[in-house]
Amino acid sequence: MRVTKRDESSSTADIGARKSDHLDIVLAPSLASQRVASGLNRVVFEHVALPELSLAEIDLSTRFLGRRLQAPLLISSMTGGPERAARINAHLAEAAEELGIALAVGSQRIALEGRASGGLDGSLRRLAPSIPILANVGGAQLVLGYGRSEAERAVDMIGADALIIHLNPLQEALQEGGDTDWRGVMAAIEALVSVLSVPVVVKEVGAGISGPIARRLADAGVYAIDVAGAGGTSWAAVEAERAAEPARRDTALLFAGWGIPTADAILDVREACPETLVIGSGGIANGLDVAKAIRLGADLAGQAAASLASADHSAEATSLHFRTVIAQLRVACFCTGSANLAALRRARLVAPATTA
Repeated sequence: MRVTKRDESSSTADIGARKSDHLDIVLAPSLASQRVASGLNRVVFEHVALPELSLAEIDLSTRFLGRRLQAPLLISSMTGGPERAARINAHLAEAAEELGIALAVGSQRIALEGRASGGLDGSLRRLAPSIPILANVGGAQLVLGYGRSEAERAVDMIGADALIIHLNPLQEALQEGGDTDWRGVMAAIEALVSVLSVPVVVKEVGAGISGPIARRLADAGVYAIDVAGAGGTSWAAVEAERAAEPARRDTALLFAGWGIPTADAILDVREACPETLVIGSGGIANGLDVAKAIRLGADLAGQAAASLASADHSAEATSLHFRTVIAQLRVACFCTGSANLAALRRARLVAPATTA
């Protein structure tokens, strides 16, 4: 692996502290005010007064990466300082295994560079032997020396079923010392897809993926697109909280509302890529939002920030959180007369016409 000067000067403590800061800021009430709407509030289901269903017998199951899920849920990538991340990852893995839902880990950069595992090792698969687990590397790292070897190591260290490549150009542009040379990232993704032993998923981190970009990725052989649209955590707002200089903070705040709302991104990507698996994430707050994402064209819905407080607490709290989300999704199916996810995708909407 080619290592840049920035890699040499970045210490485990620096990166770990930054990632722990990210968690603290996301959990802070001051960041709770939404900078941009996800668009999911515009989606309104038509109520079915005679569902002719048994609530308990509604089938929420689906298949993903060759494994059966009990519900169309992906615990989206979360991270933190190494010690804290290890605890969070263990809680997430235990809950995901119990409930039969998929788990995506946060960036494995620190682990790949041999400085700390953050729980991203064989213990994760031992805690969750039957569910899909997705490894994670940054798109920017693909042009800073990461290649097939590092990607395969990321997969192997946690026994992953797929590799996520996350795209965060806005965050990198606003972050002090961020990786801002993105020339060649698309070519690097295409090259990696052709040689990696597992499927590749590409996701944004909160600013959304457009239909044209998704089409390019699908044509390159990417297995799934996680739109990760605007409406959830604004990483521009997070970086504004971390900024030491007023000018840097002001610039970050200017872009706090930047991005493609999640609902629009799902619609756009599904239209551009009718055969590609689509994951809807970004502001998925509850099970009704999951239902809306599925109705708009997502195959799965991903949730991160909304579950962070429970994940930081315990496996039991995490399980309770996602059990509640699943129960809410089941009610949405019941009251739209949807016996399964295929029927939910055909459920009638009352507003607006543009989301039908």
